[in-house]
Amino acid sequence: MFTSTHRFAFFDYFRVPYQVIGGPDPDLGTVRGPAGRLRWPLTGGVAGRYDLDGTPLFGRVLPDRSARRLLGPGDWRVDAPIRDARGRHVASVWRSGAGDVFLPFDPGEAMHQFWSEGYRATGRLRPLLVKTYYLVRPALPRRAQLAARRLFARLHHAPEFPAWPVETALHDLQDRLFALLVDVAGEPVPWLDLWPAGHTWAVVLTHDVETAAGCRDLHLLRDIEREHGHTSEWNFVPLRYRVGDDVLAGLRAEGCEIGVHGVRHDGRDLGSRRLLRRRLPVMREYAARWGAVGFRSPATQRTWDWMPLLGFDYDMSYHDTAPYEPTPGGGCSWLPYPNGDLLELPITLPQDHTLFTILGHPDAAVWLSKAAAIRARGGMMLVLTHPDYAGDPRAADGYRRLLEEVRHDASAWWANPGEVSAWWRRRAASGVERVDGDWAVTGPAADTGRVVYALAGVAALAGRSSILPNQFISVQDIQHLPDDSRSRAGHP
Repeated sequence: MFTSTHRFAFFDYFRVPYQVIGGPDPDLGTVRGPAGRLRWPLTGGVAGRYDLDGTPLFGRVLPDRSARRLLGPGDWRVDAPIRDARGRHVASVWRSGAGDVFLPFDPGEAMHQFWSEGYRATGRLRPLLVKTYYLVRPALPRRAQLAARRLFARLHHAPEFPAWPVETALHDLQDRLFALLVDVAGEPVPWLDLWPAGHTWAVVLTHDVETAAGCRDLHLLRDIEREHGHTSEWNFVPLRYRVGDDVLAGLRAEGCEIGVHGVRHDGRDLGSRRLLRRRLPVMREYAARWGAVGFRSPATQRTWDWMPLLGFDYDMSYHDTAPYEPTPGGGCSWLPYPNGDLLELPITLPQDHTLFTILGHPDAAVWLSKAAAIRARGGMMLVLTHPDYAGDPRAADGYRRLLEEVRHDASAWWANPGEVSAWWRRRAASGVERVDGDWAVTGPAADTGRVVYALAGVAALAGRSSILPNQFISVQDIQHLPDDSRSRAGHP
């Protein structure tokens, strides 16, 4: 369907079929479709925070004065303004009468800025406060620890970005890119669906066990899961308490997964590269002993470039949005995303301890509304709860209420993190190709993957939940379109 002069990260991520043919211009990338071209700069631009029609945008953006030199001939007009942090119109998405589109930024870089939290301020005060907190925490009574966290939550107003509890900026940007590509194609754009076997969203249950008391009280959460017939993933701390082999064997026998949760839960595992190198052998030793392929850092402490060094298959140390955590931020994604050879599975519901203990919410209303938002856009609801805090009836009752809310939803794929990682890797190694005149999934995901289509202007198909609600259809949906709709969609 498309050819491109350079690799196009957006196509690679969503598995949109295209061919890289090379090109003569080192400063300009070009995707060519049946009805037009999409172009973007490969060099130049001014790094910063921008606003694209109300959607935050981060990275290098080419100002209009520079973009005009790359547009070439044609009746180009501003399709959407891009404003800087001071509200000034400094750049634009351009569109020509011939059907071409010019983006003043690289979509791959923009997505990476969200995933890696490249937008975060580089100030030193917050990291210093976190480090100080973990140094003195062992000497603080539990009540004093909670008081400190609550005080910080009251004093720390949630930022405008990323919004809490729902931040849609990245997915809004992806919506816009798909819509532009449909225009460039002039017909439905095929790509590989996000989840296997026709499921339209995913539910993943995970737990961090912080203390010996939590290890003793696993049943407080596991019993709730048993009531609903679900399994989960459990992250243990190797050197803070003893985990009996019988505990691990019992969880595995029920289909649960085991993960590594740092070394001592003292906030120092990723405090420096030197200390990480010292502690990494212990993490790897216990990963091998427990058969663990997943990791989550205590206090979700993280540094983007260091996470792949851990050597795990997947990491769950990133949130989508988390202004109230010791390490605030968030990758703004409700989907898995790559970090080198590592796969990041973001936490997409607020943590139980933060929601109930720190912020004092009385029930699961925030969880339920967030779950509905994730479902509507075909995302992954990855839940993090702690048996250490499940003695609080708000946490236990809220967890039960959450599972009851989605238990009968046949569109949900209930999976453990390892299963999500395995699927996402098969998906990344697969493609969408023409087979006997139709688009089909080829590669490792061919058995359970399916082709879906981005389609403009077919609101009657709004029932399919995905990352572009109201605009995605499957090949089966196309076959049931009225004849006039199939013609508008470019299908005879």
